[in-house]
Order: sequence, then C-alpha cells, then structure tokens
Amino acid sequence: MEREGRAVGAASGELVTIGEFARLSRLSAKALRRYDELGLLRPALVDPVNGYRYYDPAQAEEARLVAWLRRIGMPLSRIGRVVALDAGAAAVEIRAYWARVEAETAARRDLAMYLVDHLSAEGRAMARIPGSTGSTGNAGCAGAGPLAIRCAALTDTGMVRTANQDAAFAGPRLLAVADGFGEGGAEASAAAIEALKPSAWGSGSGAPSAADLLNALEDTADSASRAVREAVASCAAPDGSGTTLTAMLWTGSRLGLVHIGDSRAYLLRGGELFRITHDHSLVQSMINDGSLSREEAASHPQRALLLKALVGEARSAQVAVASRPDVRLREVLAGDRYLLCSDGLSAVVDEADLRAPVVAADGPEEAVRRLVGLAREAGGPDNVACAVADVVVEEQE
Repeated sequence: MEREGRAVGAASGELVTIGEFARLSRLSAKALRRYDELGLLRPALVDPVNGYRYYDPAQAEEARLVAWLRRIGMPLSRIGRVVALDAGAAAVEIRAYWARVEAETAARRDLAMYLVDHLSAEGRAMARIPGSTGSTGNAGCAGAGPLAIRCAALTDTGMVRTANQDAAFAGPRLLAVADGFGEGGAEASAAAIEALKPSAWGSGSGAPSAADLLNALEDTADSASRAVREAVASCAAPDGSGTTLTAMLWTGSRLGLVHIGDSRAYLLRGGELFRITHDHSLVQSMINDGSLSREEAASHPQRALLLKALVGEARSAQVAVASRPDVRLREVLAGDRYLLCSDGLSAVVDEADLRAPVVAADGPEEAVRRLVGLAREAGGPDNVACAVADVVVEEQE
C-alpha cells in the first residue's frame, strides 16, 4: 500500500518522472542517472518493480548545484559533502575550495613565469656566446665572487601557551620555520624541517641547473609531506594534526622556496621589505576577492582556518589529505636579507612594524632576538618562530 500511495503521488504531480525532472533542472537524464549512481543526488522514489526514478521538483536546485560544482572542477567526494550542508556552510566550503584552486594556480603561474624568464635569459646568453651551453654564474654579483648566507633562528613559547609547537632551523644550506597544530603539532613541525635537512643538495660544488633545482624542490616537498604523515600517524585523529612550512634551500646561486600554510617569508632589498609568500588561508582568499579588508581579517572568527597545510592521513582515507606545498626558485643579490616567521609574529605585529627591526639589526642573531621581543611586547598570544638570513659575498681563502 505504501508503494501504491507513492506511485499515486508521482502520478498526481507531487513527484515527477526523470524526464520531466531533467527538463525542470535543465540536466540530461543520463547526468541524473550518473548522479544517482555516485550518491550525489538520489531520486525521491525508485519504483521497486520497474526501477523508474521519480523526483521531487524541489530537488531541481540541488541538481543544478551538483552540476555547477562539477563544472568548477570540484572532486565528487567533496561535492557530496557540500550538498549535504545548509546554504551558509556550503558557501563557506565552496569559497575555501576555490581559494585553494586559485592559490595552486598562482603557484603554477609563478613557476611558469620563472621558467619563461630563465629560459629566455639562457637563450639570449647562448646567442651571444657561440657554442655556449648556458651560464651558471651568480645573479647580481658578477665579478664579486661566490655568495653565501649567514643566518640564525629562534623559537619562543610566548606569553600564553604552555607548550611550543613551532620549530625553526638555520644552517648554511637551509632556513625553515614550521607552525604545528593539533595533538601532534610539535612532532609534525619538527618532522617537516628534519625531512628537509638531507636535502642539502650535495656539497655545493657547481651550480645545479634550474631543472635540477625544481626537481629537487619537488622531491623535498614530497619528503616533508611523508614525514608529517608518519609523525602524526599514532594520533587519535591524524588528519587533525599537522604543520605549516616555509623553507628556503640555498644552492650557492639561488634560493629554492618551499611554502604551505600561513607562515611567511619576507625579503629586505634596497631598504624595502616585501612579502614573497602567499598565505594559504580563508581570510587571505577573502581579502583577495575584496570581500574582507585587512583590518577586518585581523579579528575574523575564522582567521586561523588554513586552506592548505601538511597534515596526517585519516585512517579511513584511501589517499593522503595533505596538500602539496608551493615550490619556487628565487634569484638572489648580495645584501639581501630574508625573514621567515610563523603567524605568532606576523599575526600580532603589523608588516609596517616588522621593517624597523629587520633593517636595524646588525646581523641575523640580533634580528631574530628583536623580532621575538616584538611578538612578546604585543602580548605573545601564540608560539613564535623566526629565521633570518643575509646573503653575503663569500670570503675567499
């Protein structure tokens, strides 16, 4: 009797056939059947005798939403989560997804532009020098001798927290900061940086090609991702623990940048301080699209929500949920000063106020002490990590 009642409902217009619903939703019957198979849009009724599908006309909006989400490239598993949410939560989820797409696209665009510039310059050099196979000289320091970095790093628990989940490292080949979060945050941040240390890229004899550097950066990023997953695997919720990572690997003529999350890298050149990384955060995406001002972002309730980070793997997941870090190459000049820091510094000290201690410090050791002191003067609500490196002309024996 229940099935008969539903069939009458369908016949009386309360439910409609798949053909009629296809016209209402402006989708094909084939697409609707596919959505049903994938569990994205179930019919209101499937006749148990003949298998006919019937839909509630109110499902048309949901059907169109599924189609729109597929058109922007959202993975099917994520679409399933979005359509189960209320309108407000779905909007937040879509914004977060698209911000991540834009961040990844921006990273690929930067890499493409670097390759265009690099190959164009190499082509011009080869045209000028018959038989040349390209130059590996130090950018911006012709005749000045080889370059090196002088660096220092410092972490601080802050004025509020009782444990420190930030990590920092400074060495002749590596500069890195990581901001851990979740149950295994301290282990994650330490593991991410430790995974970079073997990537000292050899003894430094001879400058590697751009292609070799990019391949090494990709391998380094993958190593850090694996190390974090292994470090937090024993946590109760591995996918709730992870870390940001911002690191620079020195090659003798270039810096390779590995970046994910909202830790930052800055460059001091010519007396001006420039941020050279892009925050992978929800509020940064809202600033970018004009829906949020920088002043509003400072007090936004979701300011700590990351769109990308190195995280553990859910036990039921078939693939890791960790995101791939951005990788990039940077040409350097003698006299450059680089600052890497966690949001324990950048979130409480305005960028305009960062410049003074970075400029005034006599060396990296003094710079990191001044910067940690600034964070503490601002209340020190979070752990803080920072690392500073100066690019200098290497002293010859």
